[in-house]
Amino acid sequence: MKRFLLPLVLIVLGPTLFAQINENPFKQLDNELPTPNVYRNAAGAPGYMYWQQRADYEMDIRLDDENQRIYGTETITYYNQSPDPLEYLWVQLDQNVRALTSDTYKTSTNQVGEQMSLGQLSRLEPTFDGGFKIDHVKNDDGEDMTYHIEKTMMRIELDEPLEPEESIEFDIKYWYNINDRAKDGGGRSGSEYFEEDDNYLYTIAQFYPRMAVYNDVDGWQNKQFLGRGEFTLTFGNYDVKITVPADHLVAATGTLQNEGDVLTRDQRGRLELARASREQPVVIATQEEAVEREKGKSKREKTWHFAAENVRDFGFATSRKFIWDAMGVEQEDGSVVMAMSMYPKEGNPLWERFSTKAVAHTLRWYSHYTFNYPYPVAWSINAADIGMEYPMICFNFGRTEPDGTYSERTKYGMISVIIHEVGHNYFPMIVNSDERQWTWMDEGLNTFLQYLAEQQWERDYPSRRGPADKIVDYMKGDKQYISPIMTNSESIWQFGNNAYGKPATALNILRETVMGREQFDYAFKTYANRWKFKHPAPADLFRTMEDASAIDLDWFWRGWFFTTNHVDIALANVRQFRINTMNPTVENQRMRQQEQEAPRNISSIRNEEEIVSTFDETDTTIVDFYSEYDPLEATVVDEEEFQQYLSSLSEEEKNVLNADKYYYELTFQNIGGLVMPIILEFTFADGTKDVQRIPAEIWRMGTEEITKVFPFEQEVVSIVLDPFIETADTDTSNNYYPSKSAANRFDLYQSRQRGEGENAMQRNTRASNMEQSGSRR
Repeated sequence: MKRFLLPLVLIVLGPTLFAQINENPFKQLDNELPTPNVYRNAAGAPGYMYWQQRADYEMDIRLDDENQRIYGTETITYYNQSPDPLEYLWVQLDQNVRALTSDTYKTSTNQVGEQMSLGQLSRLEPTFDGGFKIDHVKNDDGEDMTYHIEKTMMRIELDEPLEPEESIEFDIKYWYNINDRAKDGGGRSGSEYFEEDDNYLYTIAQFYPRMAVYNDVDGWQNKQFLGRGEFTLTFGNYDVKITVPADHLVAATGTLQNEGDVLTRDQRGRLELARASREQPVVIATQEEAVEREKGKSKREKTWHFAAENVRDFGFATSRKFIWDAMGVEQEDGSVVMAMSMYPKEGNPLWERFSTKAVAHTLRWYSHYTFNYPYPVAWSINAADIGMEYPMICFNFGRTEPDGTYSERTKYGMISVIIHEVGHNYFPMIVNSDERQWTWMDEGLNTFLQYLAEQQWERDYPSRRGPADKIVDYMKGDKQYISPIMTNSESIWQFGNNAYGKPATALNILRETVMGREQFDYAFKTYANRWKFKHPAPADLFRTMEDASAIDLDWFWRGWFFTTNHVDIALANVRQFRINTMNPTVENQRMRQQEQEAPRNISSIRNEEEIVSTFDETDTTIVDFYSEYDPLEATVVDEEEFQQYLSSLSEEEKNVLNADKYYYELTFQNIGGLVMPIILEFTFADGTKDVQRIPAEIWRMGTEEITKVFPFEQEVVSIVLDPFIETADTDTSNNYYPSKSAANRFDLYQSRQRGEGENAMQRNTRASNMEQSGSRR
């Protein structure tokens, strides 16, 4: 087909742009990822010698409602299932983040403004006496054990190493003051005070010393807790007794073991009805009953007994203000999970309408994309200004106005936080990633699934994160204040965008644009099932997604997770070509049309006008001479040469020649540095469209600029790059042929006569200053 290299007619249609890229984005990740081994294999799955530790807890907890204090004793049984002898044990003391000497206070930055409130000043110097007060640490013989507290970690020293396949049992007695989340700097757990009825609502977590994780990746994960990087925890079984005022209701991780001791006959009957309900929640403790309980404070106490198997943590909530409703959720394997909510009257009617239904919805759709929910219950607890998760229980914001009304924004915000926090049961409560190190492995994956579940709640649900266009402003921002996703949790700039938004968007782009839904869903479900009830690391996700799909994604992980590059691909140049058919009739006609459509220079126009005005209309000598000569008329010789050329072609070559297609040479510039697939929408002269999707590998031999030719049967009138805003392109102004310019707007104002007073700009400035100073007209 060498003879196909024919002369082409060229039309230049676009400008040229330039890109800057420093590193080959298709460099493999081998140097960045740990070497596969017997514990974690090259496919991203647990290796044949994978192991993990186990810690079981027996606890007796008492809530002091008068003084807002927790008293606790716990027996921890720690199983060394590693191949290593352990000389000491590390225990997390996360409440110490609130100790007066905490590094969290010391390392926080602040400044003095020209105007500051007393509340702002008080927060410059902590006054709340937080942190664990350890009474003792004793072995199973009742003897004191040697321990050292290093801020939020406690090292328990052993008389002799804990050998592989051995276990150790020890007791810790402790207490701590419960922080008021409104007054003591917020936090993931604490108390909320209701002044109007003088009652408290407690959402309690990190309330007991917890075993740190020891694994094959980090050894002991004993990185200090500064408040942002959350919790890395070991699976185990829990037996927990919680003593509270007798008029309180309690929700907790696990299954209630003593319903007959703590629930009334009516409550037990309603609970049975709720277990049978599949469509609507059944109210177990009514609002009327809650209001009655608020009026008095019982001096008696009740102990609620909960048990949970194979969980990594434990949380609970308690208050006399609680309303309680529940319903059953049937799963694909036939098991039934109880979706339940507790909330004060301040959450109604919003919570009774949506909370438990949102829990059930989350369980259905997260299970669809991962695995059946393995626990017997999922709780949603209402608390002001918080969203936080623990196994089987989460604390979620969402309150109505005093008259019971609420906005659409409040409704959707509440539904979204419930979906998100219940969703955390899957990541990281079951797929148990290291939150202290990699926030994105739980928050990012969970935010992605939250987006999918929200869109199943209702079409065009107002999701905050997920679609590619919602991350654009962050991606194109000042790189000085942007961190790669692969940054330790405590060192991230723009925490929400980095740990939640960008990884969720990346996964959505993988699903919609790079891999396709079917391949992505299969690979993601493979990852979830491989690592449920285990401790995955980032490399395990990266490798599994490739292993299960046969799609090389190293370029994607590198660009989106290891750099701060952004997507800005420009349609820099468009050139149109037609084959020179060598047919004199056809080609001469094309040239004639081009001449007729081409602009004429001023001299030619004026020369013609001059000739017409010089000669009399009856004198046509010169005019006739020019009109009889046609340089574009095909001659007999031209026809003979064309026929001779045709006879030299094969039938296949003649078909190509006779097709007479339009050829468009498109040049793309990678300005942002992040390579992505190229999606193009061509619109033709007859109004039809054609969408073409080109994999990102087109950039592998030229990461700054590439050129590709597209043949079509008819003429293209417009081209759009990234027509469905699916790549997070930060500048779409260079995505069009013909180019588009954005319409700018300006404000009009009526000018005043000189001396009449201030102008509009002065008035606007004065009004703005008044707003900033709190003044009102």
